[in-house]
Amino acid sequence: MQEYPNKKIGVPTSEHLDSDAAHLASLGYESEFRRDMSPWANFSLGFTYLSPVVGVYTLFAYALAQGGPPMIWSLIICGLGQLLVALVFSEIVAQFPVAGGVYPWARRLWGRKFAWMTGWIYLIALFVTISSVVYGAGPFLAQILGFEISVNSTIVCAIVILILSTIINFLGTKVLAAAAVIGFSAELIGALVVGFWLLATERHHGLGVLFDSFGAGGGHNYFYAFAAAGLIGTFLYFGFEACGDVAEEVPNPGVLIPKAMRRTIYIGGAAAVFVSLALVLSVADIPAVISGKDVTPVDTLLTNAFGKVGAKIVLGIVLISFLSCAISLQAAASRLAYSYGRDDMIVGSRFLKKFSPARHIPPYSLLLAAIVPAIIVLGSKVSEDALTKIISFASFGIYIGFQMVVLAALRARLKGWKPSGKYQLGKWGLPVNIGALIYGIIAMINMCWPRTPEAPWYDNYIVLISGVIVIGLGLLYMMIHRSYGHSDMPYDDAIPKKYVSPHKQAQ
Repeated sequence: MQEYPNKKIGVPTSEHLDSDAAHLASLGYESEFRRDMSPWANFSLGFTYLSPVVGVYTLFAYALAQGGPPMIWSLIICGLGQLLVALVFSEIVAQFPVAGGVYPWARRLWGRKFAWMTGWIYLIALFVTISSVVYGAGPFLAQILGFEISVNSTIVCAIVILILSTIINFLGTKVLAAAAVIGFSAELIGALVVGFWLLATERHHGLGVLFDSFGAGGGHNYFYAFAAAGLIGTFLYFGFEACGDVAEEVPNPGVLIPKAMRRTIYIGGAAAVFVSLALVLSVADIPAVISGKDVTPVDTLLTNAFGKVGAKIVLGIVLISFLSCAISLQAAASRLAYSYGRDDMIVGSRFLKKFSPARHIPPYSLLLAAIVPAIIVLGSKVSEDALTKIISFASFGIYIGFQMVVLAALRARLKGWKPSGKYQLGKWGLPVNIGALIYGIIAMINMCWPRTPEAPWYDNYIVLISGVIVIGLGLLYMMIHRSYGHSDMPYDDAIPKKYVSPHKQAQ
């Protein structure tokens, strides 16, 4: 694989920038972005999008209550499953380093219709995920500012965080890269400091507790309890694809982005497991969490371990993690919307494809990635439960988008595609691809599985229903507008075409 001759990795030579431009031109594009994002910043973007602190702090109480301490093993299982997906994506982005991620990848591997639906599902999921992250950050900001936590204060704080995230993204790739590195540093240091401090001062259990369910599952088959707790793992391990969403802003993307994707899984997963381990071993009364008597074990732990002032400092670090996660999500969503617009694939393309020469960002695509999440957050004023229902689709939609690309890659392999980028799996490509698809299907089934039989059927199947609605709306749009056919940019060109003689073509 080709590396920079320059000793300072991440400082590209003009020769390599010319090579990157030539590669992109061979794919049919001339980029308006500047390749200002270093390998470190590209990895940080993926890490802050994955955000182990956000994922663990948000879902730890639920996972522990559902499955007890063994829930921590789901983080390892899901990490290995998503690593397979990341390896498949690595091969694809190395060959097709185009801004927008899953949409252009699906376009080259399968075709325009399939790519349109892949991008539609993923874009909606990203918008919803942005709203869920800033809404989840709202109470943390309210606590730090001393506000009473309510629907109104949460909404106001969420909108403030969303505006701040949008401003940072509008300042351009260099500022985005710096914000990603700062977010990564704060999150990793915070995770290590909090974890080691809890283990040193609040540890109540030995490692043996990781094999003790404490009666979770209510005496039924523990597999179901573990599967429910495993949602913490399925909800945590995405973000590595953001490294590829900004492929036109990274020098030598065919080498550097696959490395960043893998490191996101390795380091993000290790941080998540460590934080979860520290929390599990530090919860004094695990049965109280499982029975529902202690519904906020993380808050209880932080207050006990750090005191009120120290807890606020920790909350500040958590808030930085939420903000950096929102920034990375917005960057990914805006690049996908821009990619859609550049290919004239959706209503409003003439705005979405506009580019700011001064900031080197797509301004209208960024505005879209702020306005839609803001509308979803404001919707919680009408019904908090409505927001919960909408957010139920977020991770499921992202997994659908992932698996559509994995499926497209498998189809292309079986029809003769041989990855030709700077990163290749070789003989392992097919088994890794199959493994990634199997994992993704199992994870999506687990997300959709009805777990509240006492609730109305539409609540019990809310994840599946939300997925069907989004796909149904996409199909309806495709039937009415047929935007997918407007673009003459290359598609379905990963698979070698069989030679057809001029005589047969004439026939």
